[in-house]
Amino acid sequence: MARVPIRLYGDPVLRRQSEPVETVGDDTMELIQSLMETVDHAAGLGLAAPQIGVTKRVIVVVHIDGEGRRQHLALINPEIVSACGEEIGEEGCLSIPGIYSNVKRPESVVVQGLDAEGSEISIEAKGVMARAFLHEIDHLDGVMFVDKIGMVKRSLLKRKLNEIRKRSKEITKSPL
Repeated sequence: MARVPIRLYGDPVLRRQSEPVETVGDDTMELIQSLMETVDHAAGLGLAAPQIGVTKRVIVVVHIDGEGRRQHLALINPEIVSACGEEIGEEGCLSIPGIYSNVKRPESVVVQGLDAEGSEISIEAKGVMARAFLHEIDHLDGVMFVDKIGMVKRSLLKRKLNEIRKRSKEITKSPL
């Protein structure tokens, strides 16, 4: 796999529960590589496997260091083991282009899972990084950030969401 198209809001794969990765092998490494290339091409901060049509519990979150370099954190079968605090911050999603809204999330989290080599890893994240991990793990459970905003705000976005849903259906119908 290489860079692949990102699935858009309305694509049924985005609402499915992802399956755990049983064995970390070449196919998992290819999936991680595709996620990294795709998220970099889109200049995003994270991407989950369902966003490229794969219902496996794999995410990539991008950390931008002090010199502006993008560093990828891949997690297989990620879980939130603790969360604390609370903050409201703006979110967007590569699967819902052009839509942003404030979402309430924990301020810090501890996430554990397997790294790209299949070793157990635990990551403590705060602020934007915590938000990115939470956002991407939500994707693995078929949850999108617009599900976490109020009904009034969602109703204001309804027209734009329907336009994205329509584009998603058109893309799905077109031959590859």
